[in-house]
Amino acid sequence: MKIDRRKLRASWRDTILLLREFRQPLVLFSLALTVGAILYSQFARGYGEPIGSFSEALYLMLTLTFFQPGGDFPKQPALQAFYFLMPLIGLIILAQGLADFGYLLFNRRARSKEWEMAVASTFEHHTVLVGLGHLGYRVVQQLHKMEEQVVVIELNPNADLASTVQAMNIPVIQDDATRQTVLEAAGVRRAKTIVLCSQNDSMNLQIAVKARSLNPNIRVVIRIFDDDFAESIQQQFGFVALSATSMAAPAFAASAAGADVTRPISVEGQSLSLGRLTIAKGSKLHWRSVEEIEARYEVSIVLLKNQGKLDLHPSGKEILREGDVIAVLGSPDRLNMVVHDNQ
Repeated sequence: MKIDRRKLRASWRDTILLLREFRQPLVLFSLALTVGAILYSQFARGYGEPIGSFSEALYLMLTLTFFQPGGDFPKQPALQAFYFLMPLIGLIILAQGLADFGYLLFNRRARSKEWEMAVASTFEHHTVLVGLGHLGYRVVQQLHKMEEQVVVIELNPNADLASTVQAMNIPVIQDDATRQTVLEAAGVRRAKTIVLCSQNDSMNLQIAVKARSLNPNIRVVIRIFDDDFAESIQQQFGFVALSATSMAAPAFAASAAGADVTRPISVEGQSLSLGRLTIAKGSKLHWRSVEEIEARYEVSIVLLKNQGKLDLHPSGKEILREGDVIAVLGSPDRLNMVVHDNQ
């Protein structure tokens, strides 16, 4: 039901945009009807064949335009001319416009970019992901599993990847994310996070700065290849900068969802990350014990900060409460489950 409402809202907004695109022929058509009604009323009065009112003359022009004249055919040639000219005006001004409007209205795929933007306009408190490459696609998959709302921007998307992502009811906007209008179309002003997964460090940084200027509160998760550069960016801008290893997608997703997650490390062939998160209001972790969470998610809680007190070896009997800070060690996928249930 939620998806249906979103599609309904997107359809309404897309229709409004279409009407704006076709406002010129509509204005010209309305003007032609009005001028035609005024002239017909004056000529009819002058030739002794007066018409009841201006409204009636306007209605007559409208019916003539659609080849449905009402009343008797006039005797005066000047009035008869309206019966031939108004249908031509309707064909020239309105018919082609209506045909194009109807085609685009019922065939959204013909204008997929505008439709994707219309869908994106219905999102709030979502994640904007830039770069639908292999890493970006894996991050989208992780976010989708976590039931996060996502809007994707990619200038040259792979057709198969784009179709797969769109099948998840995730809009994919095909455009240049360095343009402010594109970021706004993706809803950056309303988004909670932007994840930058392109392979161009400088472009990622450019988009990150632009997104932060549009939304000062947005969380920025950025892909940076150079570790020293990543650390510098994190210190200077407060962005979450992560390397693009083959196992980084879960860490990107968890960071996008609001957790601080370290880069994965391999221990005896097992990929592990350390995540820091605050127990949120309404979290499924609230009032759960440390041992319950460790058993349920197959992770280890290695730190608990409760009311200013720091415990590096929390007892399994400790109960977690709203506002507590915990550090969780586990595989990126398991950490994602913890982050998801904490929201």
